[in-house]
Amino acid sequence: MHTDIIHILLADDDEDDRNFFKDAFEEIKINTTVNVVNDGEELMNYLTKPDIILPHILFLDLNMPRKNGIECLSEIKQLEHLKDMAVAIYSTSASEADIEETFVKGANIYIKKPNDFNELIKTLNTATTFNWQYHTNSLNRDTFLLRI
Repeated sequence: MHTDIIHILLADDDEDDRNFFKDAFEEIKINTTVNVVNDGEELMNYLTKPDIILPHILFLDLNMPRKNGIECLSEIKQLEHLKDMAVAIYSTSASEADIEETFVKGANIYIKKPNDFNELIKTLNTATTFNWQYHTNSLNRDTFLLRI
């Protein structure tokens, strides 16, 4: 990334998870801005505004009301100005079906939400410092699931 600030966007309907996520980024020594939206419908409205700075990485929860993460991922990958955005699935689900479906639909990485705050910090630090261009170009099923 060729910028001083990494723009992060989290779409998650759980307020505790959103706060946990923001707190973790305060501990990480990377210059980031973190924005959050509460569900998939709010996410898509946000991403299609003409005057926003698009995130470098979108962390996308799967189980949200109004529009779930799978629906959002499908829409994102169909929109020309969003299709190359790095999407990290960020979910409590460890379902092989969810992992496979998000891989096929074009997500860049799948992260199971850690329960431990220090694990969350390590996971988000790793995900944020990825070379996303390289990771996207060499995407394969073996490296899709991030394991810390």
